[in-house]
Amino acid sequence: MTVKTNDLTIRPITGREELDLFSQLPYILNEELADDLATARRRPEWMWVALRGDRLLARAAWWCRPGREAPLILDVLDIDDSASAPDRVGTGVRLLHTAMAATLPNGSRPPEYSRFVPPDWRENAVTRQVIEDRMTVLEQTGARLFVERLRLEWRPESPVPAPSGRLAFRPVHDAKELVALMACVLDGTLDAHGRDDLTRMSAQEAAVKHFEDELARYTSPRDWWRIAMLPHGEPVGFVIPAHNGYNPIIAYIAVLPAHRGNGYIDDLLAEGTRVLAEQDVPRIRASTDLGNVPMANAFRRAGYANFEREINMTWN
Repeated sequence: MTVKTNDLTIRPITGREELDLFSQLPYILNEELADDLATARRRPEWMWVALRGDRLLARAAWWCRPGREAPLILDVLDIDDSASAPDRVGTGVRLLHTAMAATLPNGSRPPEYSRFVPPDWRENAVTRQVIEDRMTVLEQTGARLFVERLRLEWRPESPVPAPSGRLAFRPVHDAKELVALMACVLDGTLDAHGRDDLTRMSAQEAAVKHFEDELARYTSPRDWWRIAMLPHGEPVGFVIPAHNGYNPIIAYIAVLPAHRGNGYIDDLLAEGTRVLAEQDVPRIRASTDLGNVPMANAFRRAGYANFEREINMTWN
């Protein structure tokens, strides 16, 4: 599908041969695009450009996990920052409206938008303008800011957190056991996505959805997953070390409501970090909401540094 308005052409790319064109606008994900196309995380028909002649003025792209038939997240939205303010925002809005209408199923809720940003993006006037322009484009298509997240990283030069000895750890028995614990920890959760899920479904339904849509799709060994227990065997929480196809990650970590406030999150994080560190990984990545101060502090105590943030926006 190609749309032409005045001297502006809006269309999806034709394939890998147009990646150089698509990558003319800078963003950290550019280096992953070729592999994403090769592994079916992206499709050419989900990668849109707005052109004036040969000049790239704006672009948008969706991502999914391999095997899915619909986009999961909008994670690329860029505009030519050298253009005048009204023109660059307007071009981005026209591109996104056109791409969404052609790409997303009719009547469906658009996938969430995600963008990685510097941790000090609000303090730098140039960076702030770049990010706010993209947020304005999204707002003019009906999106709103949902949550800002910290992205954290542990490196091998940091010591592996030492276990306290207070808890014992064992592998997860099966999916049913983990899903039950996932449903339990949604009670009183500070996670914005978890809280949003609970406005539309039960805790059990939200846990099943999270497990099936994300955790079950990781190809890393499930025997990395750990349940934390008190000496007499009562579970207090769990940690899910994994590899998401890009990096080793702490995919999920939580303490059961009855055991919160005892510092067990530090023990869980130490165990998850140890499991991945034993694989000689070059880094471990993790994320938590900016407002989830207890979790952020636990990561910092474990030697994780905040290397960037993530802006999430959503459509109602």
